[in-house]
Amino acid sequence: MKSFCLKIIFMKFKKIFRIFLHVIFWCVVAMVAATATLFLIYGGNLPDYRKLATYAPPVATRLYAADGSLLIEYAEERRVFIDFEDMPPQLINAFVAAEDQNFWTHPGIDVQGILRASINNAMRVFGFDKTFTGASTITQQVAKNFFLSSDRTMSRKIKEAILALRLERAFSKKHIMTLYLNQIFLGARAYGVGSAALMYFNKPVKDLTLSECAFLASLPKAPNDRARAEERRNYVLRRMADEGYITRDEANTAAAEPLNINSGFTAQMEDDFQYFAEDVRRQLLDKLGRETLYNQGLYIKTTINPVYQRAASAALNKALDAYNAGRSEKLQGAIIVMNPHTGRVLAMAGGRSFAESSFNRATQAYRQIGSTIKPFVYLSALERDFSPEYLISDTPIVGWRENNMQWKPENYDKKFLGDVPLRFALETSRNVPSVRMVEKIGVENAIETAQRFGVYPADMKNMNLSLALGSGETTLENLVLGYSAFVNGGRKIEPKLVDYIEDRYGNIIGGDKSEILTWSPDMEPVEEKNDAEPLSDPQSLYQLLSILQGVVDRGTGRQAAIPGHTIAGKTGTTNDVKDVWFVGFTKNLIAGVYLGYDTPKPLGKGAGSHMAATAFADFMRVALENEKNQPFSVPDGLNFVRVNRRTGASAAEDPNGTIVTEAFKPGQHPNPVVYQSGNSGSSAVVGGVF
Repeated sequence: MKSFCLKIIFMKFKKIFRIFLHVIFWCVVAMVAATATLFLIYGGNLPDYRKLATYAPPVATRLYAADGSLLIEYAEERRVFIDFEDMPPQLINAFVAAEDQNFWTHPGIDVQGILRASINNAMRVFGFDKTFTGASTITQQVAKNFFLSSDRTMSRKIKEAILALRLERAFSKKHIMTLYLNQIFLGARAYGVGSAALMYFNKPVKDLTLSECAFLASLPKAPNDRARAEERRNYVLRRMADEGYITRDEANTAAAEPLNINSGFTAQMEDDFQYFAEDVRRQLLDKLGRETLYNQGLYIKTTINPVYQRAASAALNKALDAYNAGRSEKLQGAIIVMNPHTGRVLAMAGGRSFAESSFNRATQAYRQIGSTIKPFVYLSALERDFSPEYLISDTPIVGWRENNMQWKPENYDKKFLGDVPLRFALETSRNVPSVRMVEKIGVENAIETAQRFGVYPADMKNMNLSLALGSGETTLENLVLGYSAFVNGGRKIEPKLVDYIEDRYGNIIGGDKSEILTWSPDMEPVEEKNDAEPLSDPQSLYQLLSILQGVVDRGTGRQAAIPGHTIAGKTGTTNDVKDVWFVGFTKNLIAGVYLGYDTPKPLGKGAGSHMAATAFADFMRVALENEKNQPFSVPDGLNFVRVNRRTGASAAEDPNGTIVTEAFKPGQHPNPVVYQSGNSGSSAVVGGVF
């Protein structure tokens, strides 16, 4: 009887088991059929995932100074691409523990995770203390982030799952993790862990602590929620301990650490560098285009010297602050520093503050240049074999007319000195002798020299006397470039803001990497060869250099002198002292300073070019602090004679007064002495070309 009952029970169980197998079979068939149907419906028009094999994400372009320090980033999405091998293991473990604990084993979708999330969410619906959870794997998130929208629809989830399965078949887990950690949005405009590490902690990923790794791994769920930062970090640490990546003690220690999160690191450079960086950005935007500049991860090595830049900005602002004290309308200005041989821009400030005004007065402001035109006028005379000691009449000019206007030029001191040597006239920036010199050599010749050196445009029309005296407009940059030719052998140069650009793979854009490898140990590029015809002859250029050195040593530019250093330059003041200038240089460094109101108006009593010369000196003291003096190079064929500065006569015959060493071309000589005027220390001489 007992065996019969057992047999009946066994037969019923067998029948039930058979029914169960049939149910399972048909469920599997239904699932396969449903899956196949879903693949047919949703799998046919999905994006081509294979392009992720050569993934090159948009990466921030970075601007670097000449010493390698970072200036600023250009990016629409802040991103730093990090290879898998360069990511700390604990960072990867933190994301796996927080986002996808079965990442290393599932095929792209996590069936266990789906069941767990379904049960958890059902319990939440029925009132249990559970939170709603999702079941998207890291692979699914990659599929969504690269190819799909964030719409909360069933069709999107199905497409996401299909793409995830395909990604897992096509790529390794390491490649998928690399895609994920470089693409995911982590708040504060940071995309990827590399950018997030900089944004939140101002450090590369390799230097992140366990606590910081856990914080970054907590961000995908709520990237902009700073209020719960520590709470979310501690959750990730607990998950890492649960998964065996760290011990409980390590988790507790990391959880006790304060989160020193930046308020919003943006690689923001100092205000001092903004004018220069903006000029670089505008040039490269025009040359490379927006997509390349902002998204291709360029390494841009600029010419800017941080020490010079800070010194230049400080010198300019010191001059402006001294003048602006107690005034409601603020004076503006600019300073630009270059290597006169290469055109490399070493410092640039286009105003008091870029934050106040982005208008760059070094490169964008066209202003009358006043007496800074005079070296070009006198160079034109020197080129025509006028001696540096040629006598020019400094006597009143009456009755001159031009364009229906009567001219009565005056000197700044309202005095007339009679005959004065060319050198003396330029060193002391006397206006009347300059007018007479322009009359003698011709207005067109005087202006042509300024055009040849790039100060005035080549197509300038309506040439007149006032242009030859500085009424023409140009930029500080153009003026400095023109003066650079005085010291570089008469070579015309172009301003250079960028030394070289590398793409994300280390390839040089628009240049040859071998040029970089030939740089000197101090990372200064070798001087470029310039085979162009010199703008002027070496002897005339040196004669002008010698006179401009006299401007600083004993003329109108004495405020620019730096003891122990050979410096030349020229002051400039426009009518009614509306704009003041100084351009000065050593053998290897040139700087120009401009001061004036944006809407020109007189600066008032006590203002003058000495303000600009003082700012130049403030900069040069820093720039030349550790430099040895380098006199200007002397060309062959010149004859040096000591002469009386006021008369141009030989010091042997006229020893009274200031004695200077003059450079004469072959055939030129000191002026003869005609008579001595008692004890006055001056001599009357016969003028002319000798």
